[in-house]
Amino acid sequence: MRRRLRPAVTLALTLACAAYLVWKIDLGQTLHVLEEVRLAYFATALALLFATIPPLAWRWRLLLRARGIDDGLGWLMRAYLVSYAAGQVLPTSLGGDATRIYETTRRHPGRGGAVAGSVLLERVLGGFATLVLAAVGFVLAYGQYDVGAYLWVELAFVVAAALASVVLFSRRARPLLARFVPVLRRVWLERPVRAVYEEMHAYRNDRRVLGIAFTATLGLQAVRVMTIWLAAKAVGVDLSPRPFFVMGPLLFLVMLVPFTINGFALRETFFVSFLGKLGVDPDAAFATGFLFFLLSTALALPGAAILVWQGLRPRSAVGAPASAPAEVLVGLHVEPHGEEGELRPRDQQQGDEHNGRGRDPVPHRS
Repeated sequence: MRRRLRPAVTLALTLACAAYLVWKIDLGQTLHVLEEVRLAYFATALALLFATIPPLAWRWRLLLRARGIDDGLGWLMRAYLVSYAAGQVLPTSLGGDATRIYETTRRHPGRGGAVAGSVLLERVLGGFATLVLAAVGFVLAYGQYDVGAYLWVELAFVVAAALASVVLFSRRARPLLARFVPVLRRVWLERPVRAVYEEMHAYRNDRRVLGIAFTATLGLQAVRVMTIWLAAKAVGVDLSPRPFFVMGPLLFLVMLVPFTINGFALRETFFVSFLGKLGVDPDAAFATGFLFFLLSTALALPGAAILVWQGLRPRSAVGAPASAPAEVLVGLHVEPHGEEGELRPRDQQQGDEHNGRGRDPVPHRS
């Protein structure tokens, strides 16, 4: 039933968005707008996107090192490029994150929880930074640009992000989260969810790392928002960058919707709807969304080339064997304790055995 439901919802959503676009735009006029694209703006936007890859890899390396994992910037940049390629064919941009987790875990067997925690923390920091920019955009745009309910949706996400940060990093939230353990256990998700949560929660003790990573993320997200503005300028949309700091966070959230074919039609519908409220012609708004899609596609090309080259190599030369997927993904095993059971990193368990403590009967709490 579920296998049929998702394709059906995806098809229905895509058709609904396509129908909206057919109703709003004139194809001939849209093609004329695209023919007049100012390539200098487009090229600048593309250069900015590629320029963010080294800082992204550096930030990820910082988070990995905080959990005792070290990898070179070159390989981490490669992992980002491959993830962009994967994100073009998987349902959401989160698919690219899954490829980074999988490939990096194969390089560091038994550290899957730490790897997944670092990648998901990047997402969390990206969400917080984006919503900080959204709050700034809210202040700048309020009373200046009429984007209707979009402003209040943005404000709701800012509040939700603040609450999520409390849940993620507060020790006091643990008793509340513990209530969900039986549910996760029934669907066989307790182990991986607990492992990733523990690894992410451990970062609360590395405030310097979190501060540096968040500051870097704030700058990187601002650059991403500016690339949307440059795409709009390329098709002649004459708006200041301010409303794009409201639009950008919402667009990034839209791209996480799993019921689309790489955001096809939904992305362009959002551009037409949002920019239309600012008086932008639907054809120019659609062209802006299409250029944003081209930027994403161009960013994915190097990663696609890497995958093709890697596929032509002998299988034995590519990474580590993909055996014991559960152990590779999680890198933890259960320490029974009463009704709950406890999950601790393998290296911590080995340290206990070395110190003669064996299995600690007292649950570990960080």
